[in-house]
Amino acid sequence: MRKRIFGRAVLTLAVLALAASFRLQAQQPASAPPERNQAPAPSPSTAGPIHENVSYGTANGETLLLDIFEPAAKEHPRPAVILIHGGGWTSLDKSTMRGLAQFLTRSGFVAVSVDYRLFHDDKNRWPAQLDDVQRSVRWLRANAATYNVAPEHIGAYGHSAGAQLAALLGMLDTRDNSDPALAKFSSKVAAVVDSSGPTEFAPGPSGGDEDKFFSSFFGVAYSAHPEIWRDASPVDHVSKSNAPFLIIHGTHDEQVSIAQAEALYKKLKEAGAEVQFVRLDSDHLFRESAARRQLAVETQMFFVRYLMPGS
Repeated sequence: MRKRIFGRAVLTLAVLALAASFRLQAQQPASAPPERNQAPAPSPSTAGPIHENVSYGTANGETLLLDIFEPAAKEHPRPAVILIHGGGWTSLDKSTMRGLAQFLTRSGFVAVSVDYRLFHDDKNRWPAQLDDVQRSVRWLRANAATYNVAPEHIGAYGHSAGAQLAALLGMLDTRDNSDPALAKFSSKVAAVVDSSGPTEFAPGPSGGDEDKFFSSFFGVAYSAHPEIWRDASPVDHVSKSNAPFLIIHGTHDEQVSIAQAEALYKKLKEAGAEVQFVRLDSDHLFRESAARRQLAVETQMFFVRYLMPGS
């Protein structure tokens, strides 16, 4: 990653446009591209209740919130997808995932968009963000009966910085297991969609603003403790036991180089993990309608394949 993916005004507007495009997708029947050999699309469902601003815990005085989107059908426990927003770990919130949540709900998933602590003014340094999203998975498992969720069929989708967090949910066990109420619940998910995500943190060839940011975000310069930067890098946690991955990346991404996605894909393949890689002729935010449509459908079909029993 050679350009910072912070929440500048233009980036924020573009992310909101992407969220709006998912809302349009949610109004249309979902179908897979005919050329891809994946599980058949489920019958379209109708929207059920939406539970907004549900607290899933507190951390350092902050209340952690999530939104839960349910499909109408409740005849059996449903698979769920945790949705993690981007914004460079410093901006945006769960509202940018609303469109994708509605789209997935139409396919029978319980969609859960989550907030996590944002880094600012040297507060909420890494790994606060990982602790929060891991907690959200464990909270959902602890409350699976309330929302009719199948606790062993939970996946994670993330975009940009959120994709780094989603990737680690499919790789790592719980880092902070200090809450006795959640101690028996795993934070590891059963499938991951990594959309435009950074996969490796390392200093640039000549330093600069990005290196300064990550030195502050991780609390230490790479030269002093490279293991801390590597511990946040999905490529350093690859193993055969990782959850199945779908990696989606734009070939013209100037925020996060597609080389990062290629490196993760290569390591997962070499490890014998299940992984798919979709290259889209687009940029970091998939601005073209065709790219957004393919992103939504590829995501839906991947989760159908890996999270829906009998698919």
